[in-house]
Amino acid sequence: MEDAEIVALYWERSEEAVAASMEKYGGYCAVIARNILGSGEDAEECVNDVWLRVWNAIPPDRPKKLSAYFGVVVRNLALDRRRTQRTEKAGGGAVSLCLDELAEAVGEEEEAFGAVDLKDALERFLGSLGARPREIFMRRYWAFQEERDIARAMGITAGGVRLSLSRTRKQLKQYLTGEDEER
Repeated sequence: MEDAEIVALYWERSEEAVAASMEKYGGYCAVIARNILGSGEDAEECVNDVWLRVWNAIPPDRPKKLSAYFGVVVRNLALDRRRTQRTEKAGGGAVSLCLDELAEAVGEEEEAFGAVDLKDALERFLGSLGARPREIFMRRYWAFQEERDIARAMGITAGGVRLSLSRTRKQLKQYLTGEDEER
């Protein structure tokens, strides 16, 4: 079923919309949630929450690309669940490591920019990257994939992934520093 048909079902308030969403995007959402939460059980609960969140959001939302829409919803729900878990018990893990890595590049610039300005600057920066470094960056810092999983998916070595991420973080820091000076 095409995205437009699924969205139309949501607008009609047909429960078939949820079933079609689960069939088409359930696995995709589960991978994102599992990457963030590290637990199949927590990921499953998170994905179930996605369908309720989307049911309540469409309408009025009318997303054109459901994969991106569901990706954002599941990512935000998983990160919220992760934050809740972290307040209950201190811990590290892949998500914390990814955020720490990215904080090195964004660091002080985050305070110099507002949240919206930083988001816009990051989008411009990502648009300036080549396809491969952008994909590696997004897989690591948006989907929270492990370096070895990125390497396997992209047919490169884990060292190549680390090198690309290191270079991209340095470029991001330089880009944000330059953006801050232009303000």
